[in-house]
Amino acid sequence: MRKANRRLWITAGAAVVLVAAAALAMNAMSSAMVFFYSPAMVAENPPEAGQRVRVGGLVVDGSVERPSTGGANFTVTDGAGEIRISYSGSLPDLFREGQGIVAEGAFDGAGLFTADSVLAKHDENYMPAEVADALKESGMWHEDQTSSSQYQTYGDDAAEGAGS
Repeated sequence: MRKANRRLWITAGAAVVLVAAAALAMNAMSSAMVFFYSPAMVAENPPEAGQRVRVGGLVVDGSVERPSTGGANFTVTDGAGEIRISYSGSLPDLFREGQGIVAEGAFDGAGLFTADSVLAKHDENYMPAEVADALKESGMWHEDQTSSSQYQTYGDDAAEGAGS
């Protein structure tokens, strides 16, 4: 009976360790996840204020404002909705009106998206997959647009991600 009790305690201890490891892994993964929202998705079901998300679409022509304090305010669309974005950093050289972008940040309580990084179109054939899918769903997709796999990243996290 003593060996059986010992085996039971070892099995129970191993189970507790496995459950704790799984809980830690799930917690780490959930805090690292950032979901993509198109402007239409934000209009239908906006994320909670303060929740980190990615939004993307085409920069609306004539919507880019450059405040004297630096950065830019601009609007992105997927044809079915629009999102106003405020960005205080330096925009990518390739950022311009009519181009596809993805911005990462959070919405405030008033619905303004404050970005802390902007991903810009890398070359003439590039469109982020999430943005391309959203444009196809809205009917704004042009057949001459294709997908590649290169991002030009800018923002606070760009230096950290450069080595990985």
